Amino acid sequence: MGLTSSGRRGALFAAFTPGVNIIQMLLIGSGMWKDEATVKSMSRFGDRRELLKGPLYYALTITGACAIYWRTSPVAIAAICNLCAGDGMADIVGRRFGRQKIPYNKNKSIAGSVAMALSGFVASVGFMYYFASFGYVQKSWEMLLGFLVVSLASAFVESLPISTELDDNLTVTLTSILLGNLVF
Repeated sequence: MGLTSSGRRGALFAAFTPGVNIIQMLLIGSGMWKDEATVKSMSRFGDRRELLKGPLYYALTITGACAIYWRTSPVAIAAICNLCAGDGMADIVGRRFGRQKIPYNKNKSIAGSVAMALSGFVASVGFMYYFASFGYVQKSWEMLLGFLVVSLASAFVESLPISTELDDNLTVTLTSILLGNLVF
């Protein structure tokens, strides 16, 4: 059983570990549990309440993808890859090479947005091949094109000012899931 199970048990077992992180974010973020090391490692400004936003959305995404889509859905692949690889690389590349800002959002750079779209797409394609090697998904040109569309849209939404106001971990995930359900 466990992770090798293709049924509901496997999905719930896989969702358990990131699900524990949801509880951790809620406890630490609310102040019920003190853990300064976690706050320092997961917040930008050292405020425990930050864990109730981006890090919580991140853990919810991974948990939800495991519990709902478990191993067989390109929607989960797109959501996780655009959030983890795409948004992660956008931050790294944007900070390092992001001198040229996006005209409609001076907090975001063209380099970061390009890195996000490329990284999200490449990671999605890589996971498509990985899951296809086990027979969980059927690789196809249509799926490849779907990943491209979702990665471009996610990078665009992440570049919008609303993603800074809400949280890009939330907007990127919602874009990937909503658009993914349309294109896959």
